[in-house]
Amino acid sequence: MTLTMSSREFNQETGRAKKAAANEPVFITDRGEPSHVLLSIEEYRKLTSDRSDLTAAEASGRNRRKNVLELLAMPGLEDVDDDFEFPEMKGDWGFKIPDFS
Repeated sequence: MTLTMSSREFNQETGRAKKAAANEPVFITDRGEPSHVLLSIEEYRKLTSDRSDLTAAEASGRNRRKNVLELLAMPGLEDVDDDFEFPEMKGDWGFKIPDFS
């Protein structure tokens, strides 16, 4: 179960939050709305692809898993022609209008 703490609880029980963050993200709220997430350094590095402590093979990209940001990125999107128009499709496509009588 994910731990959620108010800002006040987090200030008063930082140790508990750090212990919980070793296993799962800890959400911190301000006035009932999520405002921050506390992660272990390992989880943070997974998300940001921090390569400072990886082996040479891992750092070179071999056997490398993509992080969330890389999976959602669309490289080359800025080069897409946004004025593209689909050609008009002509001919009989075999569509039949249903008879509801």
